[in-house]
Amino acid sequence: MRMSDLVAQHILEMLEEQNGNAEIRRNELAGTLGCVPSQINYVITSRFTPEQGYIVESRRGGGGYIRITRVKMDKSTALMHIVNSIGATLDKASAEVMIKNMYNQSIIDITTAKLLMSAMSERIFVDIPQNYRDVLRARIFKNMILTLCD
Repeated sequence: MRMSDLVAQHILEMLEEQNGNAEIRRNELAGTLGCVPSQINYVITSRFTPEQGYIVESRRGGGGYIRITRVKMDKSTALMHIVNSIGATLDKASAEVMIKNMYNQSIIDITTAKLLMSAMSERIFVDIPQNYRDVLRARIFKNMILTLCD
């Protein structure tokens, strides 16, 4: 397992143990996990974003911390939030993160997650010119998520 996956898993466990709220001291966590503090920053900025259902606050200095809060929303609100966070393009990795987050937050079931993953895979877009793939992926994904809102 990659270090970024270990860091993310550790933070997710903290969120689970603390009812959706985790306060992290970056240097302490880096020491515990055996990585550099910038790795913690990378994971937080890439995997704990508002689009993925998290609020991140930080305080710098000697007593500094990073506080991560999982936003609690009903299914319809969460799905609309996801639709609104998708721009004109969507790459495969971002789509996969959104799908995994929807599944982990019980917004969708495993069957729906698998169907969405299949529709976002590169195999589907192999005959589409590279410069159009992410545009088409965004349109398809938005439409599929809107269908789930009904």
